[in-house]
Parts: sequence; structure tokens; C-alpha cells
Amino acid sequence: MRITGVETLLRGPLALVRVRTDEGLEGIGQCAPYEAANTVRVLHSMVAPLFLGRDPWDVEALADTCLRTHYKFPSSFLHRALAGVETALWDILGKAAGRPVSKLLGGHARDTVPMYASSMRRDISPEAEAERLASFVAGQGFRAVKIRVGEAMGRDTDAAPGRTERIVPLTRQVLGDGVDLSADANGGFSVGRAIRVGRMLEEYGYFHYEEPVPFAEIEQSARVAAALDIPVSGGEQDLSIPQFNRMIGGGAVDIVQPDIGYIGGVSRARKVAVLAEAAGIPCTPHCANDSLLQVFSLHLAVAMPSCSQYQEWSVETTPWSEGVYEPMLRVTDGQVAAPTAPGWGVELVPSFVREAVSETSGV
Repeated sequence: MRITGVETLLRGPLALVRVRTDEGLEGIGQCAPYEAANTVRVLHSMVAPLFLGRDPWDVEALADTCLRTHYKFPSSFLHRALAGVETALWDILGKAAGRPVSKLLGGHARDTVPMYASSMRRDISPEAEAERLASFVAGQGFRAVKIRVGEAMGRDTDAAPGRTERIVPLTRQVLGDGVDLSADANGGFSVGRAIRVGRMLEEYGYFHYEEPVPFAEIEQSARVAAALDIPVSGGEQDLSIPQFNRMIGGGAVDIVQPDIGYIGGVSRARKVAVLAEAAGIPCTPHCANDSLLQVFSLHLAVAMPSCSQYQEWSVETTPWSEGVYEPMLRVTDGQVAAPTAPGWGVELVPSFVREAVSETSGV
């Protein structure tokens, strides 16, 4: 079997990929959202040529060759583009084998995956946010939620004056002790401020503390993690496997969070999950929207032993990701069932294909 064509489907901030083979099999994948037009240019100029004519069963070797070939350009755009092609290849392999991708990744370590309701908002009052999250707990059975504190990369500023100090205790008060709470700072704090906020999270029994300091400053993250009992998590922005190894080995994180779209695909995210397993820490892949990345992350979480805790489930409505694929995943009683259909188990919605701007590289 050989790859004969790589097609991108661009609509707004979203770029999907269709890969075709000489045996008539077709797989669908997706690049990381946002700046999708730039990602598509990189995909057709730097990534697709290295995959055309090759055997899709060599997916991990092809991904490695792509990154080694472009060693002078270790950019986010290259990894985002690679993820689009790589995830489409896994769909092909699952369809060829007649099995879900999760089975190809190592088999099912679990039958269902518990999810936490993940808020992406800071433009909301603590009172409104707590009530909103309570509605997701009541309506979909979530047993865990995550709030936003500080300001993303904010250098100790807050989204609104005093918001962090108000939302942390209020969310616990509204949701009660039966719900596990987490907080995400998106790299917004200095070490000192991060530790002070972390102690407040500990006081109110929070479950984990995400990206308390700028993500690249792993030495700062290690200082925060060493000072606190609450587990510190991070890794969503990172794309280098050696960097993940340093983060885990140096105690910068207690929970590691690779993003399939950012790191360059499922093969590479799986390597991070194995590093986590060897180190005895959990892996919780980052997944900030309901695009196809949510499907990919589910398959990974089902298969990898280290993905043992709540996984991320965005509660936000993103119009650009609606009407893209079906069937959409659904949370029932706070969890999602393991996939059973071949490949990713989803198909593109015909109207999305018609509306999207198509570009193809082929042999």
C-alpha cells in the first residue's frame, strides 16, 4: 500500500487532512487549530512530499524522518502540519485492520474514560463561572471540573482584579466536596505568586494545578512543584521529546500533558505517555476544543496505561468546529466509552467538505 495523495480542507481556523492510497483506502486527520492557513502552506511544501509514495504502515518512521529532514526548522508550524498527515495515516491503518486506532496503539487499558469539564474562559465572573460549571456537573455527570486563574502569560496580573482569590473558594463552595477541582494558570505567574496561589488551591482541596509559570521555564516549574503538595501539570505547548524527558526527569511536572496537534501526532504523544508510565506519573493529553483532536485524544487515553486520571473535555461551544465530523463524541455520566469502529470511527460531514478550501499534493 502506498500514499498517492494528501489533501487539506481549510475552513477558518481549522485544517483537516485526507490521505489517499493506491488501494482505495482514505484516512482523515487534523492539524492543530488556529493559524491554519499558514500550517497548510507548511504541510504542502515541507511535509506531504516526504509521505507521498510511502507505505502508511511506516507512520512512526515517516514522522521521525520528516522532523530529522527539517532539523533546521523545529517549529510549531512544522509539528502542526505533521500532526495532520500523521493522524490521517492512523485512520488508514485502523480501517485496513478493521480495528479502532486505540487497539493499534496497544489495546484497551480501560473501557471508559472519565472526563473533567474544562473551562476555557476568563471573561466571566467567578459567580457565573461556578454556576455554569455546576450545570455541567448536574447535566452530564462530570465529577471533576477545571477553572482558569490569573491571566495567560500575564506576569502576575489577573483577568479581573482579585478574580483568582474569589473564584478558587467560590467554586469549591458552589460545587461542594464531591467534585474534584483543578485550576489552570496558563503560565501566568512568577514562582512566588504561583506558590502562593498553589497553597490556596491546596487549602480548598484542588486536584491539580496546571502551567503555573511560563511553560518554557521548566526550572521555575520544578521549584513550584517542589514547594507544593498539589500536583503540578504542564506540557501542552511543548513539542520536543527530549524536552518532555527533561520535564519529567527534573520534576517540573507531576502530570504531563502533551497535545497531539502540537507535538506532531499520535505516535509522538504516545512516546510521552510511555515516558510518564516509566516515571510513575499520569499523562493527561491536552485537548482544548471539540474538533477531531478530541477523538484522537480519546483513542490515546483508552490505550495508554498512564492516562489513568480524568481527561480534558472542553465545555465551550466553538462554531468553527461544528458540522465537521460525525458522530460527535458525547459525555454520559461524566465519561466517554471506548471507541469500537475501525480507524477513528468518524466521517467528515459532506457540507464541510463542500465549504472548505481544498488543496492536494499527489503523485
